[in-house]
Amino acid sequence: MTEKGTGALPAEGVPAQQVLDEVRALRAGDRPTHGGRLFAYVYDPGVAGLDELARAAYAESAHVNGLDPTAFPSLLAMENALVAAAARLLGGGPGTNAPDVVGSVTSGGTESLILAVKAARDARPDLAEPRIVVPVSGHAAFAKAAHYLRVALDAVPVDPVTLRPAPADVAAAIRPETVLVAASAPSYAHGVVDPVAEIAAVAASAGVRCHVDACFGGWALPWLRRLGAPVPPFDFAVDGVTSISVDLHKYAYAPKGVSVLLHRDAGLRAPQYFAYADWPGYTMVNPVIASTRSGGPIAAAYATLRHLGEDGYLRLAALTREAVSGLADAVRAVDGLRLLAEPESTVVCLTSDDPGLDLFVLVDELTARGWHTQPQLAYAGLPASVHLTVTAAVAPRVAEFGPALAEAVAAARAAGPVVLPAELLALAGSLAPEALTPELVAGLAAGLGLGTGPAPDRMAVVNTLLDAAPVAVRERLLAEFVSLLQRPAW
Repeated sequence: MTEKGTGALPAEGVPAQQVLDEVRALRAGDRPTHGGRLFAYVYDPGVAGLDELARAAYAESAHVNGLDPTAFPSLLAMENALVAAAARLLGGGPGTNAPDVVGSVTSGGTESLILAVKAARDARPDLAEPRIVVPVSGHAAFAKAAHYLRVALDAVPVDPVTLRPAPADVAAAIRPETVLVAASAPSYAHGVVDPVAEIAAVAASAGVRCHVDACFGGWALPWLRRLGAPVPPFDFAVDGVTSISVDLHKYAYAPKGVSVLLHRDAGLRAPQYFAYADWPGYTMVNPVIASTRSGGPIAAAYATLRHLGEDGYLRLAALTREAVSGLADAVRAVDGLRLLAEPESTVVCLTSDDPGLDLFVLVDELTARGWHTQPQLAYAGLPASVHLTVTAAVAPRVAEFGPALAEAVAAARAAGPVVLPAELLALAGSLAPEALTPELVAGLAAGLGLGTGPAPDRMAVVNTLLDAAPVAVRERLLAEFVSLLQRPAW
């Protein structure tokens, strides 16, 4: 509880340096965003001076408003330049199979996917109940888009070995009401590239749009291909691909808040726009979800791309590939661990078939040693796994990771698997989501060591409970857990 008159809005203003000191003190509890030890959420190239450049460019345009491009032509010019760069990298532009590519800059991959679904839905106003076809390995943002836009989602299973959908299954899922088929390049969870050419072909034969979600690693794949990696066709060079999304705040290493949504031509993009003139104010015309948009992220992305250039991205891709190879070797060297998928992009995904080795305990042991990984729950026959998003900054730390992983595995084995009370497991498996009231979840959270403050460092018990619960119960539990954390500081 903060004292009266303090907090975000004190009775009297606070000196600038004190405010900055407070922010830095709060940041001290965060995961490290630099240094190559965080394998999720952030993308660190390890390039000296890049942060300072991006911050300066951000500051130059922070108060520029993207609501009206005619008022701020600088922002329009930078946005068009980013779209052109992404289009050229992904097989579009003059002299290619997709010479008329257009696009928009969004706030992130989720917004890009929502807009791709919106454009597909609004292009078919004749359909009362539009549907989209998405592999279960497709990003959860597709489900979010379907929920927000009242579009039905038809999920296609993936092969438990290849972790990819079968084109025949995709074809079988397409109905007369289908407005969009999706593929991943690569999928976030496992880092594998779907059979885009085959999926795009079945979509095209049905007269349906095909969106390639390359938000996660799409900026890295072209550079890896130039380095000799066997990257399959996935971009606008593939006939039938109608749109692609790629995040610049991932492997383009721009600060957070910049993604690009590309369409093969302006006609395909047209339904993405929202225009409204039926009121006495200004006519609203938005290509994206937001109306007011800060120019800061766009300027920072523009500066980042200009500074790194093609040679810089090729060098960073080579470092990332080296790091992926080293981390994969480290996993192979530890008895009881195995790769869930052979790395083909920027992901190392590991699992275990050893009943004495609890992956969630392993994640906690790695965290205790300063390595921050991402646990993934079991799903539809796929085992629980540990996800590592690998960036260029990881390369200098690879030699340290192998011994730390071996130590963490030994410690996890010594600690043993998490054992939940039988009655708790029965409760998680039998409760309907609607029965999980805030009061019940609050009591459960307290019993698991989750209060109203930051989440504890050791989350194995929580992850074990979530892993044992049906999907719908997982969703409700997580929503309520996060709600407990997001309370005003009165």
